[in-house]
Amino acid sequence: MSKNHTKTFLAGPGTIDELGHVNNAVWVRWVQDIATEHWREVADQDAIKSYVWMVIRHEIDYRGNVGPGEEVVATTWIPGTPKGARFDRCVDFHDASGRLLVAVRSTWAMIDRVTGRPQRIRAEIAAPFLV
Repeated sequence: MSKNHTKTFLAGPGTIDELGHVNNAVWVRWVQDIATEHWREVADQDAIKSYVWMVIRHEIDYRGNVGPGEEVVATTWIPGTPKGARFDRCVDFHDASGRLLVAVRSTWAMIDRVTGRPQRIRAEIAAPFLV
């Protein structure tokens, strides 16, 4: 079990597609936004300076959508322990009534900023994200 992080997103200009709801690419951008914010708020400053994260896989279940002017609340967490340079991250998006709209499970790899190579996630880097 890990520590959760929450962020609210607004379906504003530039997020709506021709079907009148949030575009699929926007959901992916919001996953990136909340993941980045979580990392920057929780991780040690030395780790932030040394590493960057890269998505290597997204798995997305679309169960609903929102239209212009509506808000969604995203909650992200790390569902387990790291495996080498990788860990999974979940993000659930709920509407104002609490209904689950979009569920995402992504696999991320930690990359050394200097070498550009994947780096094993050490316990002290993972610990602040885990209960």
